[in-house]
Amino acid sequence: MLGREIYFQRREVLKKKLGKGVVILPGNNESPRNYKDNCYSFDQDSTFLYYFGMDIPSLVGVIDIDNNKEYIFGTDFTLDDIVWMGEQKLLKSYAEEAGVENFIEMSEFEKFAAQLKADKREVLLIPQYKADNVMKLSKALGLDPFKYDEHTSLDLIKAIIEQRNVKSQLEIDELEKAVNITKEMHLTAMKTVKAGMKEYEVVAAIEAVAKKYYGSTSFFTIFTKNGHILHNHGYDNTVEDGDMIVLDCGAKSREGYCGDMTTAFPVNGKYSDKQKDMYSLLIEMFEKAEEMVRPGINYKDVHLAVAKVLTEGMIKRGLMKGNADEAVKAGAHAVFFPHGLGHMLGLDVHDMENLGEDLVGYESFPRDMQFGLKSLRLARVLKEGYVFTIEPGIYFIPELVKRWKAAGKFMEYLNYEKIEEYFGFGGMRYEGDFVITADGARRLGDKMPKYYNEIEEIMKK
Repeated sequence: MLGREIYFQRREVLKKKLGKGVVILPGNNESPRNYKDNCYSFDQDSTFLYYFGMDIPSLVGVIDIDNNKEYIFGTDFTLDDIVWMGEQKLLKSYAEEAGVENFIEMSEFEKFAAQLKADKREVLLIPQYKADNVMKLSKALGLDPFKYDEHTSLDLIKAIIEQRNVKSQLEIDELEKAVNITKEMHLTAMKTVKAGMKEYEVVAAIEAVAKKYYGSTSFFTIFTKNGHILHNHGYDNTVEDGDMIVLDCGAKSREGYCGDMTTAFPVNGKYSDKQKDMYSLLIEMFEKAEEMVRPGINYKDVHLAVAKVLTEGMIKRGLMKGNADEAVKAGAHAVFFPHGLGHMLGLDVHDMENLGEDLVGYESFPRDMQFGLKSLRLARVLKEGYVFTIEPGIYFIPELVKRWKAAGKFMEYLNYEKIEEYFGFGGMRYEGDFVITADGARRLGDKMPKYYNEIEEIMKK
């Protein structure tokens, strides 16, 4: 835990933003794999963790703004638990460490909630992504679980997003820890991979790094020779000389903060001329974003500027044609870059996405539903303290190219015959984590290799 005063002050800020009501924030429960006592690794709900700091299953936090009281509901450990788990602190002790004076047994929660309803108190809820929490809250508050979302509070959601979007220096320090572990995961992969290995052998080495620091991965590791498949979670391929690897992975620190970086490197440690050429364009895209990000700029504008760099590069290489600005406006570039440039980062790898992707990443304007742009998760004006990713990519996706060509799509901008020469190339992306400062932005963590010659130097056998 980060400290009693941290959690106390976070709750005080939320109280002042809302002014009234009773906020109920459930933590997560254990999730059984196949029977009750054989569970998946536990991940606490990030909003509960942010305000209460307790990385323990089956708790509910309550902030009664009207009466200036706070509660933790939970079921304390029994003797049977202690036999299997060893001596345990009382949950009341953990609650006190989070600055919460009132600990109540979970068996009393339904009675507590019923009283709130009887007193016609304003109960403030956030969306839930786990069915057990939907059922718990619905039962306690007398709600139809199939209509739970109708009872969530937009004011509460927006207040949480506004608060959590701006990271404190303490949070930035925690994020840097996660980013530096993530860096080590990437360097380990570069030094481990060699022709003839299975992808899963390298993944084992990558994820061991996170465990070495008593952490975990912040999301499902992507390590693939098929980089044109954006989120490829299979690891059963044999990597061969000449293959280009895309590694997208991240560490989660002990306090729950996430890293998220992507690199692209050749199995044999030496980029071919074709790989160097496309990788150089990829880094041009990344550096354009690096150059632009600062307080006051809309991240959608950064995305579109990066798309223009890509388009101009593809025109230069003969894969596209026509006017670059018009091609980007039409969305023709998305055949190579069909995703967004980045997303918010924090206690979730896509921070607070469970509260609503558009509410977190957008403001008052609607999401653009053009192919490629519709996948942009961050399109709001950047502010000091925002932590986010920059993640351009270049992909040659045969199925997409063939379908667009058959439909006669963007014939005025795309040189399909030339693009088809890159079938089998795969894809590549490069991602770093950034914080907005008072007058610009800073990449988090220790220096990360970016240029192909730097990566080749690391990969020398």
